[in-house]
Amino acid sequence: MPILPQGRLRVRPVLLVVILITLVQAARAVSVESGDFHARIGNSVVVLTGPWKFQPGDNPAWAELKFDDSGWRPVDLTPPDRSYDPVTGASGFTPGWTAYGYPNLTGFAWYRMQVDLENDTQTLEPTPLAITMPVNFDDAYQVFVNGQMVGEFGHFTSKQPQFYNAQPRSFPLPKGVRSGPLLIAIRMWMDPSTPLSSQDAGGPHGPPMFGQASAIDAMLRLEWDAVNRTEVGNLLNAILMILAALLGLVLYWLDRKDPAYFWLAMACLTTFLTRFSTVLGYYTVTLPMVQEVILQDVIFQSLSMGLWALFWGYWFRLGGFKRTAKLIVLLVCVSSLCIALLRSPIYGNLVPLTASSWLVPVSLVLKIALGLVLLWITFRGIRTRGTEGWLALAPILLTIGWQYQEEIEVMHIPTIVRIYGVTMTEGALGSLLMLAIITILMMYRFIRSQREREQWRTEIEQARQVQQVLIPEALPKVPGFKLASEYRPAQQVGGDFFQILALDGGGVLAVIGDVSGKGMPAAMTVSLLVGTVRTLAHFTTNPGEIVAAMNVRMLARMQGGFTTCLVLRLDANGALTVANAGHLSPYCNGKELTVEAGLPLGLTADAEYPESRFRLELSEQLTVLTDGIVEARSRSGELFGFDRTAAIASKSAASIAQAAQEFGQDDDITVLTLTRLALGDEAATVVGSTILSPTPA
Repeated sequence: MPILPQGRLRVRPVLLVVILITLVQAARAVSVESGDFHARIGNSVVVLTGPWKFQPGDNPAWAELKFDDSGWRPVDLTPPDRSYDPVTGASGFTPGWTAYGYPNLTGFAWYRMQVDLENDTQTLEPTPLAITMPVNFDDAYQVFVNGQMVGEFGHFTSKQPQFYNAQPRSFPLPKGVRSGPLLIAIRMWMDPSTPLSSQDAGGPHGPPMFGQASAIDAMLRLEWDAVNRTEVGNLLNAILMILAALLGLVLYWLDRKDPAYFWLAMACLTTFLTRFSTVLGYYTVTLPMVQEVILQDVIFQSLSMGLWALFWGYWFRLGGFKRTAKLIVLLVCVSSLCIALLRSPIYGNLVPLTASSWLVPVSLVLKIALGLVLLWITFRGIRTRGTEGWLALAPILLTIGWQYQEEIEVMHIPTIVRIYGVTMTEGALGSLLMLAIITILMMYRFIRSQREREQWRTEIEQARQVQQVLIPEALPKVPGFKLASEYRPAQQVGGDFFQILALDGGGVLAVIGDVSGKGMPAAMTVSLLVGTVRTLAHFTTNPGEIVAAMNVRMLARMQGGFTTCLVLRLDANGALTVANAGHLSPYCNGKELTVEAGLPLGLTADAEYPESRFRLELSEQLTVLTDGIVEARSRSGELFGFDRTAAIASKSAASIAQAAQEFGQDDDITVLTLTRLALGDEAATVVGSTILSPTPA
């Protein structure tokens, strides 16, 4: 048989044909005489299917050639027709000792075979021989040839050996073994929790093989090739999951208001760790099987299902989901605890083996409950989101099925999918399909959000244009008065409004207000109020009548909101009349005027708006403002407040607005100042206005 070059990981098709022909030749050379195995070694590999002798227990003497094993049970390790490994998908799987009469056996057991070895090779140098164990076994082993240990998989340093995920291994036979009688003994050990995951657990799940070291090396490469084809799916899954987790974290950082991205990142990260630990276990012995089981079964299994449930719940934006989220967290915690009690090192040590009679059903019920919760979330998602819910249904069902992979394998239902020579588990395929569906859904949501953003930009621009028309670009020059205004909205479109109109008798009519809400609805309300004021000014200049008329116009238009408003008339002789609808009182030379206030506009038709009268002396300043000044908030959360407002109320409108803005603007800021001029002073106006442009998408 040709020898494979070192370092090559895959076997060429020609080599496969040569190996198959060699196996056929070896099978013809086998004969069974008096219960012993007669093997002729040429350029061939001998498959040691049996008859093997099996005995539960542990005794170092059982490795010796002269030990009498005639009372041991004969077993055959020939794989049944069309059988395959339920984990890797490799063809040829022999049921373990639990399937042929030892369902409760855990710990140590031995396999022995007497071989009459006949070597046909005629070479000057002795041809080295080797033996390889099957790639699937439970859970650790030691191999003895004529009483001498030639190799092991696992650490047999204590009463309970440390074992790892099964890997292909081969071991050279002692140099003196060339021909004649040969005793092969295999010391097996199985963890107490292993039978809970398979009805076919125990011992080797295939026949060992021995022959020339070069041929055994070729067979070993075949085994590794099967492992490689299996782990391609897990490796691809792990890579895509970590990329999806990073994407989810970036999206959550960009949009903290949508927790679905955070839970997507956590679910993908958990799935990545599960797949990565599986790949790590198949190619290294850095992670003992006990630790791998704790990570995958105890921590990640229920946690992964719970995180996917949280993701889909928040993705579908289900109402009242907080209660469901609490139930998910509870089920994950209890399920993980129950699984921990059924796994090493707790099960069989702190928890008796008999406890599995009730722990297994409880664990299954909890897993089913988690699956039902996820199905309920999907059902609600279909009802509320339609297409998104239907697209998510298939990968969710596959994900749920992956959580029950152990139970499905126990029932001998296939969980392996082969795609172009690559073996993938149903769970890995479901995860990849779910990522594909999630990608489609995120693209769909992104396109929809872009459309909504464009509509928002259009609406904001329209509202901004409306507001530019409504906010006075210039104030009238009224003899005997200096008028100033400052308007600084917190967003592109604000809810503040004001108007200053010159009266025929030389006085001033001023209106200031604050509409609850933002955007186009607020802009339309402002336009209605400004139009009302301008219309009413032709018929009356009494502040109380104007406010009452504005209240009537606002009834049934606010839809749960409200509008505060203050109307004042300042006559040429300094007489001041004020009507207030829930607005801040004005300041005169820094002192707040006591103004009787009525209810905000639009709340009730019975609201009354009495008038308050004052007098503004020469050189005195009347300051009127909105609550954006008082409610300015610093980074520490401190309000600007009434005291600071009163302290700057005698300053210019621009200074007052600037002080509040620098403190921390949180709402629209509007300031009007009306100063009665001394004789000989020329009337003046100052207008300050900042209308923001829409933020680019």
